[in-house]
Order: sequence, then structure tokens, then C-alpha cells
Amino acid sequence: MDELTEFNRKVLEFLRQPLEDGYVSIARTRQSVEFPAQFTLVASTNPCPCGFFGDSVQPCTCTPRAREMYWAKLSGPLMDRIDLQVVVSRLKPQEITEHNPGEPSEQVRQRVESARQRAQTRFTNEPKLQCNADLESRHLRQWCQLDDPSRTLLETAVRKLGLSARATDRILKVARTIADLAAVENLDAVHIAEAIQYRTIDRMQ
Repeated sequence: MDELTEFNRKVLEFLRQPLEDGYVSIARTRQSVEFPAQFTLVASTNPCPCGFFGDSVQPCTCTPRAREMYWAKLSGPLMDRIDLQVVVSRLKPQEITEHNPGEPSEQVRQRVESARQRAQTRFTNEPKLQCNADLESRHLRQWCQLDDPSRTLLETAVRKLGLSARATDRILKVARTIADLAAVENLDAVHIAEAIQYRTIDRMQ
């Protein structure tokens, strides 16, 4: 979904149930029907109406009130259901002109496949679980146990950022995946810190 904040807020709110439960429930007078709706949501939006808030080159012309109204279309409950939230800044001139291919896709694919295999092995006795995104609260207590530094870091983030219980669970799921990508069984503060970074998108207000 491109230009996410340009969609009607009521339309966006309808995404909450399928993002959370993986199905859409439609109720009418005499019956209720559920349709499977598991999907991956990829969305983008500008930081403000003019598109330049926080830009290092072009100054923003929006008022604080305009930015507030712009982001108000994305409710807290909806944002809680989006696991990875990343700010993408303007490329620097040298990043545009220099050729840096980065990590080969084949290496990334192998690492992802290995991480998914680790998760599937972990879920041998839980046939309903296919990946870390399917984890429920009871599973998090079992497979996302935290040591004291990790717990302190997470509690500090919850307190300072005002994170909800749902957002906190999402952090643990993402941290579990980060650890699997690193082929590490036990979570530590590094995994929690990286996962928190994906929940702290600046609302640009």
C-alpha cells in the first residue's frame, strides 16, 4: 500500500482483524462467515503532507498541526500490528553514484531458510505454528525467555515509549526471529535492542 496515510482511516481500521487473526469475519442478520486472510502487509508513506519533514536538504513547509492530522489516520492499534517500522532517509550523493551491491540474495535466502528451519524444529509439537509470527503469549513465555539485561532493556522501552502489550509481544517475536537468523537459541539484549528499533518509528509530528 503506497501513500498509506492517504487512505481513509475507516478503511485502514478494517485491516486490524486480518493482521491480528489471519481471517476476515463478515456478519449479517442470519449468519456469520469467516474468510481466510493471511497476508504480508508492505506499506509506505511520506513523513508529512509536503514530504520533507526531517529531510537534510529540503525544508518542510508543514505546520505541526498539519503533520499531526496527517499521522492521525494511522491509529495506535493499527501501528501495533505492523511488526517492522523503518524510517528511510534520502540517499547521500555518494550512495547514489557508488556501486555497492551489498550482500548477495542467495546468501540472504540461505540464512532465511535456515532460520525458518530452526523455528519449525522448535514447533515440532505445535502443529498450528508455522513461523515465529504465529507465536501466542503462552509460547513467548516458553521460547522468548529473557535474561536480566534483556528484561531491563525491554521494560525501559515499554515505559519510555508507552508501548502496549501487543507491541511488546511483537518485539519479542521479532527478537526471536533475529536470534534465529543469527543461529542463536537464547535471546539476549542485542536481539531485543534491534527489535525495539523497528518499533520506534518517529511519527513525524
